[in-house]
Amino acid sequence: MWTGFKRMMKGGFVGFWRNAFVSMAAIFVMTVALFVVGSTMMVDKLLGVSLENIQDKVDINVYFVTTAAEPEIFRIQSMLEALPEVEEVTYTSREMALEQFSNRYQEDETIMRGLAELGDNPLGASLSIRAEQTSQYEGIDAFLREQKAAEDPQEPLIDEINYLRNKEAIDRLTSIISAVEKFSLAAMAILVLASVLITFNTIRLAIYTTRDEISVMRLVGASNSFIRGPFLLQGVMYGVIAGVLAILLLYPIVLSVGPQTEQFFQFNLFGYFVSDFTKIFFTLVGAGVALGIVSSLLAVARYLRI
Repeated sequence: MWTGFKRMMKGGFVGFWRNAFVSMAAIFVMTVALFVVGSTMMVDKLLGVSLENIQDKVDINVYFVTTAAEPEIFRIQSMLEALPEVEEVTYTSREMALEQFSNRYQEDETIMRGLAELGDNPLGASLSIRAEQTSQYEGIDAFLREQKAAEDPQEPLIDEINYLRNKEAIDRLTSIISAVEKFSLAAMAILVLASVLITFNTIRLAIYTTRDEISVMRLVGASNSFIRGPFLLQGVMYGVIAGVLAILLLYPIVLSVGPQTEQFFQFNLFGYFVSDFTKIFFTLVGAGVALGIVSSLLAVARYLRI
């Protein structure tokens, strides 16, 4: 068994170097495919972080009447926090709202003069609600409107819910998130399929060039696994080399764009590449090895008829 294994290993290395041109072609194709896969991973991470940052800024604000009692507001807050789709509820008191309003418009003398003439705080308390997913805001809005409809008309509590004003932005963000996820999955599927087909045909060419040797091996009683082994090894070698080359190509690119991504997206892509290097390395190399093995198995099974 050990002797047979060594012979299969030797046959794989010999076949790799003997068909150097075919091997280089297969490695080149797989390197390009894995490089694009790695680039897609980087872009997908960058877009994911960007969308998370945007999503964090999207919320629903519930404004209460100025006469609303704090215990009633806290009751609504507790009910909201109990909803599974709600991530966070932030309370802003009347005093805090007035302070924020004054700080925002402190340079506008007209507004500040009018505020001083009122002599009383015209702003009510509010709740800022963030959902787990942007698609869940509509359900939260429906819950709040049910609470508003159940109020005593003589003692109103909720003054306004701004979901409808933000609905267009929320829907657009939801569509972007969905489109990015679908595009990433489609791009990955297309690249994997293209890599399998191209590598499959490249390995098939390598098998065709050694068809006479394979015929002799079968005549002398070589087993299917013994004939298949060298080609599987070649597929593994293609995948490992292509994966390493793809990472080497990605490194200078993410290094150069890292400062720009930090400036525009508040996320350093090179920092992510370094911190998750082990994951990225094994993902690309593992994908290359898997592609090489699958392509070899398909080529051997289909064209050697064993």
